[in-house]
Amino acid sequence: MNSQKICSPGCINFISQISRSFSKSCAKESQKKCRLLVIGGGTGGCSTAAKFVRKLGAGNVTLIEPSDTHYYQPMWTLVGGGIKSLDDSSRSMKSVIPSGCEWIKDKAVKFDPINNTVTTAHGTNVQYEYLVVAMGLQLNYGHVTGLLEALERDPAVVSNYWDKSLVKTFPALQKLQSGNAIFTFPNTPIKCAGAPQKIMYLADDFWRKNGRRENINISFNTALGVIFGVKKYAERLSEIVKKRNIGVNFNLNLIEVKPDSKEAIFAVTNSDKGETKSVKYDFLHVTPPMSSPDALRESTLVDQAGYLNVNKETLQHVEYKNIFGIGDCTNVPTSKTAAAVAAQAGILRTNLGAVIDGKPVQSLVC
Repeated sequence: MNSQKICSPGCINFISQISRSFSKSCAKESQKKCRLLVIGGGTGGCSTAAKFVRKLGAGNVTLIEPSDTHYYQPMWTLVGGGIKSLDDSSRSMKSVIPSGCEWIKDKAVKFDPINNTVTTAHGTNVQYEYLVVAMGLQLNYGHVTGLLEALERDPAVVSNYWDKSLVKTFPALQKLQSGNAIFTFPNTPIKCAGAPQKIMYLADDFWRKNGRRENINISFNTALGVIFGVKKYAERLSEIVKKRNIGVNFNLNLIEVKPDSKEAIFAVTNSDKGETKSVKYDFLHVTPPMSSPDALRESTLVDQAGYLNVNKETLQHVEYKNIFGIGDCTNVPTSKTAAAVAAQAGILRTNLGAVIDGKPVQSLVC
């Protein structure tokens, strides 16, 4: 026998009131407004928020950042080299976001510059008067076949660009007694283009001091045709690798890692025949391919390469004049480093401040 429970009219009325109240509460939570919205809690985002909280006052600046921890990533080379610990490079995100700035602990997933709105992963729509995009770069480990599996399974495969792998680097250096040590550089723009070589030189020094260097063959396999993008430094680095007996192999882009057979597969970038090269490794430090974050790259805010399309002399978006950018996610032709962010910060403060005050922007040079 089927049974049914029937609510009384009073019960139905009570439920309707609760439902309407809940709906209003949800609507309130999913809609926010601010004068300035900053996307990203890295160096560029936090410094921008701090400056404009002072200018606009508490409650007028909102920052969207999903992470609980803020890392000073320039220190990560030293962590990988056993000189610093990961904890030395970290602070709680809460501690670095300026007082008076509202923190939305979520991820920006959609940009609507026509309606001055950003949507988060949890469905919050944030409407802004001014927007600063400081999202940094996305690490695309999954673009290299087998790499994520290798980073998880093989203690000899490491990467200083990811905190979970970074802590493996120095133990792997300590363990290696002999064999092939390979350091890679991808075919995309990356943050801190010197970092892939910095850890290589620290490893070379460590193995020399421990009397193992003669038994270890070090190779720098780069997808580029030069050892470094700035000619002045490339010339000096070429002398250094020669003196240290480090092999440099140009036009090799890592496309696959086979942890079971300890093979690294490289595409030959200057070949039009689809050539590949397989190299056995005993230690492999990988710099992953990088890009702007998916949400930004899929928006209307980017150039053809997928980076935030700003005027390089003002940091103002070329189309949407209430939008500015700073750091690695922009198409400004500087290195993607904390030093570049420091240089850009003053330009951003000057020009965003001018727009807020109804004044013209200034053409400045990073």
